[in-house]
Amino acid sequence: MGYRLSKIYTKTGDDGTTGLGNGERIAKNSLRIESLGAIDELNSSLGIVRACLTAPYMPNGLELWQLQLRQIQHELFDLGGELSIPDFMLLTEHDSARLEQEIDTMNALLPPLKNFILPAGSMAIAQTHMARTICRRAERALIALILQDSPVNRLSLQYVNRLSDWLFVFARTIALHEKGQEELWLQHRKPKA
Repeated sequence: MGYRLSKIYTKTGDDGTTGLGNGERIAKNSLRIESLGAIDELNSSLGIVRACLTAPYMPNGLELWQLQLRQIQHELFDLGGELSIPDFMLLTEHDSARLEQEIDTMNALLPPLKNFILPAGSMAIAQTHMARTICRRAERALIALILQDSPVNRLSLQYVNRLSDWLFVFARTIALHEKGQEELWLQHRKPKA
């Protein structure tokens, strides 16, 4: 790959359109660009999670966590590539299967979940839950794009769905290693009869 980003501003988007990887120009508020933006925001939020994970967390596991998160960030860039070139596929079943294995490994060490938990705790936990909610928004954007009959790799939708589960379990894993208590949701209001 050459120096593709040597000029940052091109002025071609001043009319409210942007270019896809195949050369097509589309509106910046299209569902495809909305999906791309949500994936980009998710990737950036994972960068914040990585920045929050410093030595006080599990020193032996910290390197693994960073590697896992970096792998996910690369895969999200691949997903962005898929979205920027309709009918282009990079993510595979293997990517979702790996997330499932990592979920199972983390979940095996966690106490059973008997109630809903609040997205709260340390900065790392809260940022991981924020990434999870952004991931769910990205999933909704991808579904809207699919319902519009636009070309989307269905394995990418599966991947994003699995990733939101991964992030939920990862937030719980961080709490376990911080030796903190998860904050449970307590129903304060009784339903009206």
